[in-house]
Amino acid sequence: MAALNYATSYQQALDQVWPYVLNFGALYATPNNNRYRWTGAQTIQIPTISTRGRVDADRDTIGLAQRNYDNTWTPHTLVNFRKWSTLVHPMDIDETNFTTTIANITQVYNEEQKFPEMDAYTISKIYQEWVALGGIVNTTVPTETNVLELFNDLMLEMDNQRVPHTGRILYVTPRIRRMINMNKEIIKATETKNSSSVIHTDVTAIDLVQIVTVPPDLMGTVYDFTMGWVKGTTWEQINMMLIHPLAVITPVKYTFAQLDAPSAGSEGKWVYYEEAYEDVFVLKNKATAIQMNLE
Repeated sequence: MAALNYATSYQQALDQVWPYVLNFGALYATPNNNRYRWTGAQTIQIPTISTRGRVDADRDTIGLAQRNYDNTWTPHTLVNFRKWSTLVHPMDIDETNFTTTIANITQVYNEEQKFPEMDAYTISKIYQEWVALGGIVNTTVPTETNVLELFNDLMLEMDNQRVPHTGRILYVTPRIRRMINMNKEIIKATETKNSSSVIHTDVTAIDLVQIVTVPPDLMGTVYDFTMGWVKGTTWEQINMMLIHPLAVITPVKYTFAQLDAPSAGSEGKWVYYEEAYEDVFVLKNKATAIQMNLE
């Protein structure tokens, strides 16, 4: 049986599931991902358009026409180059009643290894680039009493920078989500809104800002990706990240994903191998659309 290279179809399938299996899936659906262009195997160009402001008009004369915009392309090189492979003996597939098929193995690998690793990489890369671009971390200690005020402080920082209100997402740890649910002002608003005797204390949005709960071990500042993902030695807990998806770009390029049938070279085993370039970049002119609170 000939080797089957299904990198393209595999990428299309992953595009469909990422919004539902990645905690930061909404950032992988950012409209910015339709704006970049590939200029090589691992380099993208991101366009930026700037314009000049208006001036006074004159009914009696014609001003000198000139170009009042500029268009530049900023190159970004993807550095997160990852691979994974496995051997599967046909007898293992048969003796486990087809449990250990390549499809089942890769599904578990995706859900328990690759996707959490992508989440860890996403949050830590955003944090590191945001800080490098001048982002100032909020270090207020969240409590049930002040968590709503803290959220409003993060919102105010974005409002002051004219960040669009619609589309903002608040990523929080389960502990912070519980504080939001237990905040007296939010409970009071919920009780007022609900006409029935049933009170729904699980707050899913505040002021149209979607709230997404992320496991605490996937809300950190630095990770070691030597094999899989583990907390880095200087790891710190991120309590809250308020972000607009327009602040980032998340290119993913699968360059190879192939399944080889058993052969003499593989000593009778199926061989699966995949590799990919993927990365996360904060757009420097949109860095103000990110706010974080750290422990």
